[in-house]
Amino acid sequence: MGKTKQPSKATKKGDLSWWQLSLIGVGCTIGTGYFLGSGIGIKTTGPSIVISFIIAAIGTYIVFHALAKMTADDPHEGSFCYYAKKAYGNWAGFSCGWNYWSSNILIMGSQLTALSILTKFWFHQLPLWVLAAIYAALSVLVVLLGTKGFDKVENILAVVKTAAIVMFIVLALAALFGWIDGGHGDKMQFPDSVQQLFPHGLLGFWASLLYAFYAFGGIEVIGLMAMQLKNKDDAPKSGSIMLIVLTIIYVVSLGLTVVMEPYHVFNEKESPFVKAMDDYHLAFFPHVFNGAIIIAGFSTMTASLFGVTNLLVTLSDDGDAPKLFAKKIKKWKNLPLPSLALATAGLILSIVTALLLPGKIYEYITTAAGILLLFNWLFIIISSLRVLKTGGAGKWMSWTGLLFLLAGISGTLAEKEIRPGLYASLIVMVLIVCVAVFVNKKKKRAEAG
Repeated sequence: MGKTKQPSKATKKGDLSWWQLSLIGVGCTIGTGYFLGSGIGIKTTGPSIVISFIIAAIGTYIVFHALAKMTADDPHEGSFCYYAKKAYGNWAGFSCGWNYWSSNILIMGSQLTALSILTKFWFHQLPLWVLAAIYAALSVLVVLLGTKGFDKVENILAVVKTAAIVMFIVLALAALFGWIDGGHGDKMQFPDSVQQLFPHGLLGFWASLLYAFYAFGGIEVIGLMAMQLKNKDDAPKSGSIMLIVLTIIYVVSLGLTVVMEPYHVFNEKESPFVKAMDDYHLAFFPHVFNGAIIIAGFSTMTASLFGVTNLLVTLSDDGDAPKLFAKKIKKWKNLPLPSLALATAGLILSIVTALLLPGKIYEYITTAAGILLLFNWLFIIISSLRVLKTGGAGKWMSWTGLLFLLAGISGTLAEKEIRPGLYASLIVMVLIVCVAVFVNKKKKRAEAG
């Protein structure tokens, strides 16, 4: 999953070209949700995970297109929360903001758990919760230090993530053509029937959609930054190029993965790309690949912590959160410590959950995070239908996007193992909407009095 990143001072001047925004988008989007979460998708549906990713790419483009158009028509730093409020009132803006905050807390928990699982590759004996606690403490420390030049480091690590996937593709192709000593290219199996393509039928395919969408998480951040382009009309082109590049990388790498190993050997405890290269006995690959993912994943999680901390300050400034969370401490580099403390509490909750549910924790948190992320995307499309007054082909595109997103959300009903994640996300969403309605009524009474 990608990071929640606030635009830097450099980008606020509106000096981004379309290709720079595309590059930022690739860096924001590729995360542990793809490197590790895609393994759950493969286990759930088999080789048809490639089709899941193509559908998710189309749905993601529709969300980006809606957000980019709203941003171009009415640029605002509040972004989709502002557009939700503009379309449906204060309760919608409140719900959108807190839902986005909650989804990012869960995404951080998912990333934290993924990093811990990947680190167990070297430290088998350490419990998951101990590794999670170490990564959480390091992440909070980086935020407290207020590291300068963090954005530049993020961009470098975005290249590291992309390079890791490209390295896998090159090695997998070499294995396919028998260029690697000890390779077993002859054992590669290409699905040649519907049964082989969809080994768990349509229900398995339906359940896998969520994990495909989750791998594209972060696209909304590009919508936020579209207003920083030199030419605002380049926003759709920037998003299109970015999604084409991402889709090619994702589809090719996953396609190679599912023909290199039987789909049932993949699980949520090991990167599917490392698993796919097992038979080729490349001693360096698991270490280099795991290391690249961990370094990049940690940067993504830390950037998310920066992001949710700043988001809560924005909610507080807008009157959608207690004023306490907007308070900044000058002695601590002007950081909003109360806001950071609440985000840290979310990380601690993830650690406790990892302690109590070590077996299925990654699947549960990833499912809940993915569903809340798609709720955010639903907000974006529904808001655009009213704000932009879309008609004709645009309306059909929006409704297609809604259909794909609802398919991704409802697909969790088809898989018993990930259903608890759906229930958890629905509880969070219902609570947020109830609080939003209560706060909105209270505001109206105060205004009337």
